[in-house]
Amino acid sequence: MTDTRERLLDAARRLYAERGLDAVSLREINQAAGARNATAVQYHFTDRAGIVRAIFARHSPRVDAGRHALLDAVEAAGETDLRAFAAALVRPLAALLADEEGRQFLQLWADVVNRPDPIIPAAVLDDPADSLCRWRALVEPLLAADAARLHRRFTAILHASIELARRARSGPHADDRLFTSYLIDVITAVLAAPVSEETRRLAAERDAARARRP
Repeated sequence: MTDTRERLLDAARRLYAERGLDAVSLREINQAAGARNATAVQYHFTDRAGIVRAIFARHSPRVDAGRHALLDAVEAAGETDLRAFAAALVRPLAALLADEEGRQFLQLWADVVNRPDPIIPAAVLDDPADSLCRWRALVEPLLAADAARLHRRFTAILHASIELARRARSGPHADDRLFTSYLIDVITAVLAAPVSEETRRLAAERDAARARRP
């Protein structure tokens, strides 16, 4: 049973990376994994969301451990430089570029995040023990109020995810250091960019319109 489960996870991660979440059926995952039972995915994971959560559970601990270590160092140093926080967001994910499984996971991660209704594990959103939740909490006081209100942190997460997935699809590369450093620069700029007067005005108009709704 364990071997079948692991084969299903490997097949799902690979197919999702190659074709995207919406283009892969549970039946195709069964077939790619060589599962004898036609309902093996449903038996082990219930549905697509279940298998995605299981893939995350396999790969996220490595990312979480790396990000927590970087955030520990940032807090110990009393760091307030946004580039240090941008690095804590990017580097643990960029480390996955070094191997094929990691590159496949990065493509799945971007697909999961970049959706109208992101299929993100609940821990990312509301568990203080999760490294991304911790990152969001530590970055918020460093942002301008308008930037925080306009979901600047999610913009940074989304851009980093898309760029890392693009790099993963074009890999493997002999050296990802320049790519990683430049992506950290760009994420720093995203976090630090001022909110224009036009954007403030439009946001205020939007909020006023929402307040008038019954």
